[in-house]
Amino acid sequence: MKNRFIASALLAIPATIFMTVASASGIDAEAAKKLAKRSDCLTCHSVDKNKVGPAYKKVAAKYKGQADAEAKLIKFITAGAKVKLEDGTEMTHAIINSKDNGEIKNLAGWILSQ
Repeated sequence: MKNRFIASALLAIPATIFMTVASASGIDAEAAKKLAKRSDCLTCHSVDKNKVGPAYKKVAAKYKGQADAEAKLIKFITAGAKVKLEDGTEMTHAIINSKDNGEIKNLAGWILSQ
């Protein structure tokens, strides 16, 4: 009986750690995905595959370790900057379809967490 209790407790630890880490990040992944979809981000981007634009995993890797990564990404997705595509052409990056700073920050955090 005691061994089953210990085994059950040990199995619960990874789930608890995962939930704590997800909560600690403060990122609402579902809300971020909805904003990305509403803003047509997913037309050019994917989480793990390059499309017209780089995969979000590649974006996250580019900014990894930079203290101002979130601020840089927020500026990029809200400014409508020119971007150079892999084929050498340029286009204006779409602006996020939100004026809510919390939504925009959440989206940037989600992208950077990939």
